[in-house]
Amino acid sequence: MSAPVHAAAPAAARLRPGAVDAVFIARSLRHSVRNVDAMLMAILLPVMLMLLFVYVFGGAIDPGGDYVNYVVPGIILLCAGFGASSTAIDVAGDKASGIMDRFRTLPIRSWAVVTGHVVASLARNLVATMVVLGVALAIGFRPTAGAGEWVLAIVAVAVYILAITYLFAAIGLATGSPEAANGYGFVLLFLPYLSTAFVGAETLPSWLRGFAEHQPITPVIETVRSLLMGTPAGTAPLLALAWMVAILTTAVVWSAIVFARQGGRR
Repeated sequence: MSAPVHAAAPAAARLRPGAVDAVFIARSLRHSVRNVDAMLMAILLPVMLMLLFVYVFGGAIDPGGDYVNYVVPGIILLCAGFGASSTAIDVAGDKASGIMDRFRTLPIRSWAVVTGHVVASLARNLVATMVVLGVALAIGFRPTAGAGEWVLAIVAVAVYILAITYLFAAIGLATGSPEAANGYGFVLLFLPYLSTAFVGAETLPSWLRGFAEHQPITPVIETVRSLLMGTPAGTAPLLALAWMVAILTTAVVWSAIVFARQGGRR
C-alpha cells in the first residue's frame, strides 16, 4: 500500500504560516547574536554623534545647556536607522549566497523570508535604543514623560523601526549585492540630518525648511519629542502614523513582488 500523500509532502508544506515565520525569526536572531560588530556599530555610532552634538556643538546651538533634551529624540531615531540598515545587507547577502533561491522552492508566503530579518532587527534595535537612552540619561537628558507617555514613545519608535526595517529589507531584495544595498540604504540614513533632529526647522534656509517639515522623519521625531519632553505635538502624531503606514505597506508589497518575480513567478 502506498504511503498517504501528505506523508510525502515537504515538511515546510505541513507547517502553519506562523510556524514558518518562527523558523525564519529564530534563524535571524541567531545571526544577530553572532554578528557582534554590527550590533556594536549600531549603538556606538549614535552614541558618538550624540556626544559630539551635545558637547561640541550644543553650546553654540543652545547656550542655555538644554540642547541634550532637544537632540535625544532625534538620536533615538538615528540609532534605529543605523540598526535597521543592516537588514538590507543581510537580505542581499542571503540573495547573493543562493539561499534565497532555495527558499523560493518552498511552499511558503513570499514575505515570510524577510519576516525573520525584520523581527530580529526590531528586537536588536530596541535593545540598542535602550542603551543609547541610558547614555543620554547619564549625560543629562531629563524627560518629563509619565508612564503612559513612555509607553507611547516606545510604541512610536517600534512602529518606526518596523516600517523602515521592512523598507531596508525590500531594498536588499531589489539590489544585486550587499555592497549595492549598503549604498542605497545610505540615502535613507541621511534623512534624519535633513529633519528637525538636530535643529529647529525655522533655523534652516527656506528651500530646505520645506523639505525638512514635509519628510517622514520629522513628524516621528516631533511625536517622540512631544511625548518625552511635553512639547506641542500639533498634527505630528497623525502625520507620523500616516507616513509609517504608507512606508510599511509599500515595503511589504514591494518585497513580496520582488521576491516572486525574481523566482519567475507572477
